[in-house]
Amino acid sequence: MDFSLTDEQELLLESVREFCERYFTEAVIKDMYENHTMPDEIAEAYRDAGFGLMGIPEEYGGIPADKQTLGLMIEELYHSSGCNHILYQNSLTMLDIVEFGTPEQIQMCVDAYMETGWPLCSLAISEPGAGSDNRSMTCTAKKQEDGTYVLNGQKTWVTMGERLPYTIVVAKDEDPSRENGSMSLWLIKTDRPGVSTASLHKIGQQCIPFCEMYFDDVVLTEEDRVGAPGDGFKLLMKNFEIERAFLVAEQLGLAQAALEDAAVYANQRLAFGKPIANFQMTQEKLTEMEIRVQNTRNMLYKTLWELDNDIPVQLDSALLKRYGCTELFNVADMALSIFGGIGYTTEVRIGRIWADMRGNMFGGGTPEIMAYIAGRQVAKKYAK
Repeated sequence: MDFSLTDEQELLLESVREFCERYFTEAVIKDMYENHTMPDEIAEAYRDAGFGLMGIPEEYGGIPADKQTLGLMIEELYHSSGCNHILYQNSLTMLDIVEFGTPEQIQMCVDAYMETGWPLCSLAISEPGAGSDNRSMTCTAKKQEDGTYVLNGQKTWVTMGERLPYTIVVAKDEDPSRENGSMSLWLIKTDRPGVSTASLHKIGQQCIPFCEMYFDDVVLTEEDRVGAPGDGFKLLMKNFEIERAFLVAEQLGLAQAALEDAAVYANQRLAFGKPIANFQMTQEKLTEMEIRVQNTRNMLYKTLWELDNDIPVQLDSALLKRYGCTELFNVADMALSIFGGIGYTTEVRIGRIWADMRGNMFGGGTPEIMAYIAGRQVAKKYAK
């Protein structure tokens, strides 16, 4: 495997750095966190720069890109901005639509994105009683005599569910019982009768609003379906493998920003007459932080390379999410300790990064469920 960057990738990352330097000033970021949203100007500029079209087929107006390039872009986007935002979600949701949707659905999503700069849809997956236990979902779509379907149930932790015009819902077919593993995906407009939301309030990630979403006798047609009937769970698992890699790319960018901030501060902060970077305990922290960043980057690039080469990543994506999101959060935690008391204030950004990164440990599967997934695969891999 050769992880050296191509000239095109170098130019892309330089463009991302210039974009972030221009639009993600500290004043803008603070305003985003206070108002729980991102200015339309940034979303539109991201679209105009072509970043949100990366990975979408050329016939739909997109820019062809492999997943390794997308991962590099996402990592740099969060490293250079130093904050948690929604921009990369269009890459994630569009990959779902492109892979599983009809040509009409794909074109609709691209057209909507080009009009506003915001992703077309959120992903409504988790339920209050079924976080990592997907088989315990009770959101159900039942077929009616006239050929339509009626959707009922509740979803939670829907990222941008109140802001984006559509959502992709995973719902069981006909029967809500745990024994029923047949699920389907549906692309639903959020202003459809029977759809309602309620905001959720989080510790971190303040400029990315989450919500609960309720479906009460929502009428669906076959045109709303994404993918084949009953394939929802299989499609969902495929989505998770890519989501985990992209989420770790985001976490990696934030961790790199935290590490750099801590190293700069350690060289500037004087205690007992010398920079704290001269103290062994600080050097120990910086060393451990660098090890975790480098290890995760190697795991991430390997997993992205495997995805691009159609190599199964069920094990590697779970290992990546388990190790990467956890250890990179620990990088932020060590950075916070290097800053000391000032790090626990709003005067510097490390506290914000720390809180945002803690939330990323939940997305795409918790560390505990990653151990469950990976542990079974490891046992199978080495079985005699």
